[in-house]
Order: sequence, then structure tokens, then C-alpha cells
Amino acid sequence: MSKFSITPTEIKRFVNGSFKSEQDVLSVEEPLEIRVAHNNHVYKIAVTMRTPGNDEYLAIGFLFSEGLIESNSREMIQKVQVINHLEEGQIATVFIDSNYNFSPKTAQRNFYTTSSCGVCGKASIELVRTACETLNPQNAFEVKAELLLNLPQLLRDQQASFDHTGGIHASALYNIKSETLELFEDVGRHNALDKLIGYKWHNKVIPINDSILLLSGRASFELIQKAGMAGISIVCAIGAPSSLAVDLAEELKICLVGFLKENKFNIYSESHRIVE
Repeated sequence: MSKFSITPTEIKRFVNGSFKSEQDVLSVEEPLEIRVAHNNHVYKIAVTMRTPGNDEYLAIGFLFSEGLIESNSREMIQKVQVINHLEEGQIATVFIDSNYNFSPKTAQRNFYTTSSCGVCGKASIELVRTACETLNPQNAFEVKAELLLNLPQLLRDQQASFDHTGGIHASALYNIKSETLELFEDVGRHNALDKLIGYKWHNKVIPINDSILLLSGRASFELIQKAGMAGISIVCAIGAPSSLAVDLAEELKICLVGFLKENKFNIYSESHRIVE
């Protein structure tokens, strides 16, 4: 947990019929502007409300999951510079090598991403479908049902920021031995996944076709789209999936599990991937 991800605040708590003053802790939510520098030009791509920390991975993951950089071109990114500009705020600039093509018309869609809904501001759901070339899962491995039941508690035990604030999302990867491979937290569920994907892209592990993705909240269309971009075969959510998330999971042949609890879950697509 980063020291910048939480902040103290004074509150009045009402307990057992009376008020008392206490100090509480909140998840930090601040804007980050993502820019791309290419051929001596700087393009403003998006602004996302996120929890500070792992901003380099967030910027990379965002660009990849939006289809603006490729999975097999690690040399495409020269560096990522994260600065706190006095007037413009926090900025992450991704420097793309001049030998690679980058289309500002594709990139500059001028949408605003909020912490509650990654697709807000986009022209339509169809834009999301067509903007990204998804990586269909290549490894159709199976997972025992009993293994999935262990994951919610594993995630809860490892959510350091959630323990302090109760108000932050997480995306985590597990292998078929219930071992945690990666876990990232953010006030925005889509940001947590972008941080995870950006980390894997940076470490040359895309597609992620041999791991289970666990989402701390609900499964939205955009989260399934991002998972599909990264080649993830199995997505589990503590909460409910949306109808469009199920439709997209079926289209991409992703096994989608929802309402995952310690003793039950629902399978919405590719149910043959989960066995007794």
C-alpha cells in the first residue's frame, strides 16, 4: 500500500445514541492526465480519476487496453514520465519510439474517465467494441470449482488499502494453485485492472492466458473488454456481471463467474471451464 493512497480525515461518528469525534482514513482520488509523446508532438489522451501509485503501469495498461499500443512491441515505449505539474496537475507522459506508428486521430477521442464508470463519455458501446482488437484466449485450461471458492478470502486478506478505508477496488491474478501472482488496488475498478495489465505488458507477459482474474466488485462491459485485450481466459467477480459483460464474454469465449462467495458462484459463459 502506498503512503499516497490513503489520507486521514476528522469525522463525527454516531454510535449507541451519541456522537463522538474520531479520525478516519479515506482512499485518495486524484486526476491523472495521460499523454503520449511521439515524433516531437505531445498528445493529450485522457484524464482518469485514480488512486496515486503505479501510475506508469496505469498509463501503459490504459493505452494497451484501449488499443493504442500493441502487445508484441515492447520496444514501442521508450519511457514513461510521471510528474506533478504546478499548474496542470499530475501527468503521465508515455514516450513512443518514432519507428512505430501512432495515430493521434485514434488516440484523441477526448473522453473523460470517472472512477465509477470507465465507459462514460465514449460515443457508444460500439466504439468500445471496434476500437480494440481483442486477444482471444489461447489456453482453454480448466479450473476446479473448489479453487474458486478460496479466492475471495485470499483477495480480502491481501487488500491493504481496503482494510484502512473500505472504499477501494482490486484486480488480482491467481494460478491454478490458488497462489497470488499480482494484485493492484485503485478507487476505480477499471484503473486497478489497467495497472495490472500495464504491469504484465511491461514485464512481457501478454497474453495472460494461464491465470484467473478476480475482480473485487461487479463485472462491467469494459472490464471484460480489457480482460479480452489481455487474453485472460477466466474472469471471476465478487459482484454481479452486467448483461453486456456476459454478451462480450460469450463473444470472446471468456469464462465469466459472478457472485463469487465462499460457498457458491454463478457461471455465465464457457461453463465447461469450471469442473467439480
